[in-house]
Amino acid sequence: MDIRKQFGKRVKQLRQENELSQEALAHLAELDRTYIPSIEKGERNVSLEVIQKLSKAFKIKISELLKGIE
Repeated sequence: MDIRKQFGKRVKQLRQENELSQEALAHLAELDRTYIPSIEKGERNVSLEVIQKLSKAFKIKISELLKGIE
């Protein structure tokens, strides 16, 4: 599976586990609300800055956010 799709699947999994809407996650991560759906679909090649923002929004380490992605 493409790494962008793997990452998107992981973000969606964590978002659902934390019972967050896409809009709520975008707010917590200080990202545009339209950005989260495109990440989850594997359409975005996210930057390190976005990865850091998402990990902070989920209150986890970056390594935990990337867990299971090959």
